[in-house]
Amino acid sequence: MHFVAMNSRAVNSNVGLNCYRENIDEMECEKMALLQIDHIKKSFGELEVLKDISMKVEEGEVVSILGPSGSGKSTLLRCATLLETMDDGTLIYDGKTAAESVDGRAVYASKQQLGEIKNTYGLVFQNFNLFPHYTVQKNVTDAPIHVQKRSRAEVEKKAEQLLKKVGLWEKKNAYPYQLSGGQQQRVAIARALAMEPKLLFFDEPTSALDPEITAGILKVLKQLAMEKMTMVIVTHEIDFARKVSGKVVFMDGGLIVEQGRPEDVIDHPDNERTRMFLQKLEKQ
Repeated sequence: MHFVAMNSRAVNSNVGLNCYRENIDEMECEKMALLQIDHIKKSFGELEVLKDISMKVEEGEVVSILGPSGSGKSTLLRCATLLETMDDGTLIYDGKTAAESVDGRAVYASKQQLGEIKNTYGLVFQNFNLFPHYTVQKNVTDAPIHVQKRSRAEVEKKAEQLLKKVGLWEKKNAYPYQLSGGQQQRVAIARALAMEPKLLFFDEPTSALDPEITAGILKVLKQLAMEKMTMVIVTHEIDFARKVSGKVVFMDGGLIVEQGRPEDVIDHPDNERTRMFLQKLEKQ
């Protein structure tokens, strides 16, 4: 079954909000997209989780994805980061095709091409996923040295810069069990940045943290946004999404119900489902 966009705002934002702001035509905007997702579909058995999802992320843009539990947000991130196989759809990173739709199914690129594409992005999980037997510093340096084959001296210098950025250089010799949840999440962010990705995905980075610790994580993300780091963030932090995002996407029932500028989607939503979701969050 093919689903159409639910409002004109969702259709128009496929071109990219920054393109409209700068009066750039659609063909030129196509060249600017760091991530392009076209008509992604994903089912688990009889359950349709993603029903024809399309969106673009431009370089330097921060996109926040909102929506109730079960709306397909995390599955979208898992498909975008190749942790989950799409049933159908096209996925393009910085002009390189990871998967394309052929005769109603997703056909993936070669293992070599996918390996190159994976260097384009990083993913920060909500449960940190640090190696428990590695120190903080080794968690940050291990993949750049052994996967990307970069020089140890270069990587260790970069790790020092990143751990200082997230306020944890003094914890470089500590192990994950010796850190708070917020500290572990900041290490996870430093680890992702150490791979020097063009794009970072965050899946509910503050969901397991208390409000005080959450503020520290959001401060790091705001700093990255100011540095023009391209980010896609699944979040329930509405104020953060409003202040930092260039685009907000609201998902429900496996569909993008509404997407656009935060002042439109959050403050003046077109769709009743979006309004109900935001009102419910405000009451919590």
